[in-house]
Amino acid sequence: MYVQVRMMDTGVSVTIPTSRTALVKDFKTLVEKKFHVKSENLRLFFAGKQLENQYRLFDYSINVNDVIQLMVRAAVNENSSQKKSVSKVTTKLCKNETHIPSSSSAASSASDKSDADDDISVESKYFKVGDYVDMKDYHYGSWFIGKLIKIKKDNALVEKPNDPKSPVKNDGLLYVVAIEGCPEELPIEVHLQEIRPHASEILPLEKLKINDQVLMNYNVDYPQERGYWYDVLVKEVKKSRRGHEIIGDVSVGIDNVVLKNCHLMFLDDIYKVKPYKLLIERTPEDDKIMQTQPTVMRAGALYCIKCKDNMEKSCKECGCRICGGKDNEDKQLMCDECNHPYHMVCLNPPLNEMPGDDDWYCPSCKNDENEIVKAGEKLKASKKKGPESISTSKRDWGKGMACVGRTKKCNIVPSNHFGPIPGVEVGTTWLFRVQVSEAGIHRPPVGGIHGRDNQGAFSIVLSGGYEDDVDNGDEFLYTGSGGRDLSGNKRTALQSCDQELTRYNRALALNCNAKIDNEKGATAVDWKKGKPVRVIRNYKLRKHSKYAPELGNRYDGLYKVVKYYPETGISGFTVWRFVLRRDDPIPAPWTAQGKKRMTQLGLKIIYPENYIPAVTATNDPKSKLPRSKRKRTLQEADIEDNEQCESNNSKCNLLEKEDNNANSKKKMKIQYKLEKEADEFIKADVANRKYWDDCKEMLNQGKKAFLDRVEETFSCICCQEIVFEPITTECSHNICKGCLKRSFNAQVFQCPSCRAELGKTYPMSINTKLANTLLYLFPGYNTERS
Repeated sequence: MYVQVRMMDTGVSVTIPTSRTALVKDFKTLVEKKFHVKSENLRLFFAGKQLENQYRLFDYSINVNDVIQLMVRAAVNENSSQKKSVSKVTTKLCKNETHIPSSSSAASSASDKSDADDDISVESKYFKVGDYVDMKDYHYGSWFIGKLIKIKKDNALVEKPNDPKSPVKNDGLLYVVAIEGCPEELPIEVHLQEIRPHASEILPLEKLKINDQVLMNYNVDYPQERGYWYDVLVKEVKKSRRGHEIIGDVSVGIDNVVLKNCHLMFLDDIYKVKPYKLLIERTPEDDKIMQTQPTVMRAGALYCIKCKDNMEKSCKECGCRICGGKDNEDKQLMCDECNHPYHMVCLNPPLNEMPGDDDWYCPSCKNDENEIVKAGEKLKASKKKGPESISTSKRDWGKGMACVGRTKKCNIVPSNHFGPIPGVEVGTTWLFRVQVSEAGIHRPPVGGIHGRDNQGAFSIVLSGGYEDDVDNGDEFLYTGSGGRDLSGNKRTALQSCDQELTRYNRALALNCNAKIDNEKGATAVDWKKGKPVRVIRNYKLRKHSKYAPELGNRYDGLYKVVKYYPETGISGFTVWRFVLRRDDPIPAPWTAQGKKRMTQLGLKIIYPENYIPAVTATNDPKSKLPRSKRKRTLQEADIEDNEQCESNNSKCNLLEKEDNNANSKKKMKIQYKLEKEADEFIKADVANRKYWDDCKEMLNQGKKAFLDRVEETFSCICCQEIVFEPITTECSHNICKGCLKRSFNAQVFQCPSCRAELGKTYPMSINTKLANTLLYLFPGYNTERS
């Protein structure tokens, strides 16, 4: 598979081929070559997690074309003279409000000794020294109670920009706030937008209204547990017999990132957000409230979710990893690798005093001294079980492409569409099954039959999985599904029981032009009147049939069910047999006419996006095989050297261009000619004449190129799909009626494409002529959207 690696500071992105089974430390080696950065100085992040060397990419759920962030750090000499004695005071700083400042917060809290005016407080329009305020923390992005101890000028070279969502603007001052209830923490410097009057008034649930802005408790990682305090915009208040629940939008972080439709469960304390108030407008009562220390602290997040911070309960998560005890905190050691505490007496052998080394590692993290390889020695076999020893399989699953999920979906026809897919020619070949699914030819990425037992079968794949299959090209004998024990995560197995005419077998039987018979089967009265089935042949069928492709998955056209019947198979169990016969006007790909047509259309095997083919050992010039027997295989190939692959690709492209130039006079591509009805539809759509003229220029490139241009041209800018119930605006843009309605409901009365003013009373008249044309070219594309 292929992933994108993007630098956080410059935004430079590079595509790197790898495998989901690759270790992170091996992947870092590839990144090192691409970005010319030492592996010890680079850090990789995906989905908010830092990638650790001992794990594999699939441990972080990294799929094809995912983006991994790269951060390059400068080498820093760290001298630590502090011993690792653990105390619950340092790990759990506050009883009620848990708060651990980030490095940026700690850095900003350090006073500037070079400033002469550092100890002189200046005046603010809204606050004065001694006020109790709510302060937004840099690390958690949530609100904490603090006391304002100093106000000073912001001497930074670059002032913080104003937050458009904040009711006040940055006043160029720094507010020094001490976190209430956490005397161990240094005061933190924040701007005006990051503090506000302390919210002390509790709002009853009965008085809560929709669109109220309140302060509530929410846990971003574990919504079922208590967390920190965030601003919430109330969207809905649910009442049931079990209790009440509030659904709202939670604002998280300094940048106020909105988490929409969150379910808030802790309704005991709902605080009303106090507005900013000028000092000159304060009353003596306001001063008393602002200067009075809060008597009740807000409930904060749990330090340990497992034991619920119960000091009487043993817990191996927050206590000793061996005994689970939380006593004798001064006799605990913290591992520098896993950050878990251990009692010195629980270790084997036990320790009587603190270790003399600055760094200490627990038995699970410490390397065995006998496994350390000294200079000049050979590599020793390690007995330590790590994540790299979890899997013993050497199969790479096609560099992840053989089992990767779909990255796009076919929307031009519904999933239950019978017949051909517009734009997909007979003979089109894809390298992997997932590409066939994305094209809409055969939707299931693994299953052999796609159908519904109340409608019929839409497509099947021939891959030689059953020993009873017989393929004669224009007609083949197909064995139904089922009758195998696939427990234990097996992909295939021998026949172990009788098949039944249910589910997918019944779906394929419905395509036959005969009454369904669950016992004896049936023969079609007129087989050509049956429902069509799209047939795809897989390269694995090559060992049983000469009609299968040598590589990939090829679309061979439409077939129809002639008859179906049960019989005893080679395994001795009953199987259902289906006879399918080809009924497609396009010549078959294995015939001389079909091959000529494929050449004229320029049909070549379709590779995934960013796929880099590899050269296997059989192509190695040093190989002992004769040159005539050396083959290039792309199916599940291993990429040994990335740079070598890229050079091979460039050479292949040059050779391909030379072949195309040499044979350009001999090969004449088939030009696609519009059907009479389609041409009439297009001429009737006068409002989009310039767009249709542009699309018609692709007719000489074939039907697929023409339909691809139509799909791109008439794609809605809002939903990025073919316009449904299209509205052609006065500025000659086409938008879905539903998308334009949503835009108007959001009080945006402009064209989504060019921002031209449409007005509140704009008539949303559907362009029926364009709708009819698109429906003719893409039959049934609107079925799942109506």
